[in-house]
Amino acid sequence: MRIILTTFLLALTICSWAQKRYQLKSPDGKLVASISLNDKISYAITHQGDTILKPSVLNMSLDNGTVWGKNSQLKNAKTNTHHQQINALFYKRNQIDDHYNELVLSFKENFNLIFRAYNEGIAYRFVSTSDKAITIKNEEAVFNFTKDFNTYVPYVKGKFKDIESQYFNSFENEYTYTPLSKINADKLAFSPMVVSLDHGKKVCLAEADLESYPGMYLTNTNASTSLQSNFAPYPTATQQGGHNELQQLVTARQPYLAKSKAKAQFPWRIVIVSTNDKQLADNDMVYKLAAPSRLADASWVKPGKVAWEWWNHWGISNVDFEAGINTETYQAYIDFASKNKIEYVILDEGWAVNKKADLFQVVPEIDLKKLIAHAKAKNVGIILWAGYYAFERDLEKVCKHYSEMGVKGFKIDFMDRDDQQMVDFHYRAAAIAAKYKLMLDFHGTYKPTGINRTYPNVINFEAVHGLEQMKWTGPELDQVTYDVTFPFIRMVAGPIDYTQGAMRNATKRTHRGINDEPMSQGTRCRQLAQYVIFESPLNMLCDSPTNYEKEQECTDFISAVPTVWDQTVALEGEIGKYIAIARKKADTWYVGAMTNWDGRQLEIDFSFLGEGNYVAELYRDGANANRIASDYKKETITIPANRKMSLAMAKGGGVAMKIYKK
Repeated sequence: MRIILTTFLLALTICSWAQKRYQLKSPDGKLVASISLNDKISYAITHQGDTILKPSVLNMSLDNGTVWGKNSQLKNAKTNTHHQQINALFYKRNQIDDHYNELVLSFKENFNLIFRAYNEGIAYRFVSTSDKAITIKNEEAVFNFTKDFNTYVPYVKGKFKDIESQYFNSFENEYTYTPLSKINADKLAFSPMVVSLDHGKKVCLAEADLESYPGMYLTNTNASTSLQSNFAPYPTATQQGGHNELQQLVTARQPYLAKSKAKAQFPWRIVIVSTNDKQLADNDMVYKLAAPSRLADASWVKPGKVAWEWWNHWGISNVDFEAGINTETYQAYIDFASKNKIEYVILDEGWAVNKKADLFQVVPEIDLKKLIAHAKAKNVGIILWAGYYAFERDLEKVCKHYSEMGVKGFKIDFMDRDDQQMVDFHYRAAAIAAKYKLMLDFHGTYKPTGINRTYPNVINFEAVHGLEQMKWTGPELDQVTYDVTFPFIRMVAGPIDYTQGAMRNATKRTHRGINDEPMSQGTRCRQLAQYVIFESPLNMLCDSPTNYEKEQECTDFISAVPTVWDQTVALEGEIGKYIAIARKKADTWYVGAMTNWDGRQLEIDFSFLGEGNYVAELYRDGANANRIASDYKKETITIPANRKMSLAMAKGGGVAMKIYKK
């Protein structure tokens, strides 16, 4: 890692009322944070003369009555410039340029306030400098906008009687596009959240390095043009319950947010500023601000694709056994994975005895040792699904036992909380799983905030309104528009466990929710494109082996697509309308594009390829894809010398390409 550290002078203005003002600029000088210290601490942000945030207060309250950020006494201020290259693991690029200017404000009340200015955004965090443990009673993070801008709001999904009940949720959402002042005061929303500003600019509010602290919700309780933070208080008591007795339900809470150790570093609050939407589809700030890897060796972590049975309801046909949760079915999935060079097979919910929350009670229909041995012989790894409480209650024992059996990882589900207690579980699970060389896919959980950098064995997260929703909803749900919305918002936070790959495809008119034979909204090529567009180091093939074998040409494309990348380029995009992304692995490029329910002719500039002659395997929507969504055509084409191409997409359509030199 190359690090350049430079100290520079900071302009300090002392006004007649003893207010101190500091100005921190991004390396390119376009983004400016102005920090004011008076009886309160506030900051404002401008970008090329446009006001992004008006003065917005920030503070943290301790249980002893001290408030960091109110009447705080400054000791000193230091500024630095940092420029380093981060070697990223299991990510959308293998190297990240980490360049920022930093201001560290140190206060007599035993805390620091750190601001960083990147070319793409501003971030700040509180840091305790006390040698003693502290208790955080509350945190106030306010984001004051200049006008009643429209906002993509990810409300907590479901019907709730009050705010307290909303702290228990699945973090799966759709987006409500509404003015700031019209945000529902009775509902929580979670970050990332995007606000549309003037001149095509967008602000994305996010957080990073969330450790031993609750996640940040966003609210607007006063019909203003501001957003305010909200946090789940620390649980006093929990009881087993929820889905199949696999969850811990909070029954009482403490009057504080978190108990923190001495010298604690609190989460980064991030304000990303984009001048066009495609910049949001390729942003590294959450990863850059996360704590570096704590694994001395991550060479054993092997991302890849997973043959998955739950979405297709164990839907194998043309076999001489009854498909379901049994050894024969999983052997068939293993054989399919091996034949198609799919790295893993998952045993989702059902392999352990139901409602026991005990991962050592395997159902009699499953011979787990036999399956693991069969998979090993076929060069396929086994991943096991686990409900949260079943995993947490015997954490080290479970990891040790199944690691010794040859299991490669766990998909952990139904956490559905982000209070400090649950955040602590994620880090504890990551550390113990790494001890036994196990990968983790956190399903049923809050959005990623960088733990995948800190513990690279954590390689996927849900917190997305994924394809599973198609099993029980019909055309009343607009998944197609969601698919071209969340890559600019939720995916800013990190990878997604969306579980794409449907071989049954439907138009807006013909889609139905059918549990045993589910289908996707949008075209076949849209499903292929999602393997390029969606970031997912552990990537599911949601459909059944039977359906993939009928569609071998598409299966071959899916099996070949990498899940981690050397380089990523966001080509085009507009939130809620379309997106196009290029990604490179070794010498091969892949391009994916998707549109909403509007058919679209998208002009793409392929100059990112550089010099040379290139050929592409192109998967495009067929002539009848607007009526028969599975209609597609594969062809081999030459990339034009002028690097300009027009890609046509049907309604709800997509394009997928594999590009290599002649």
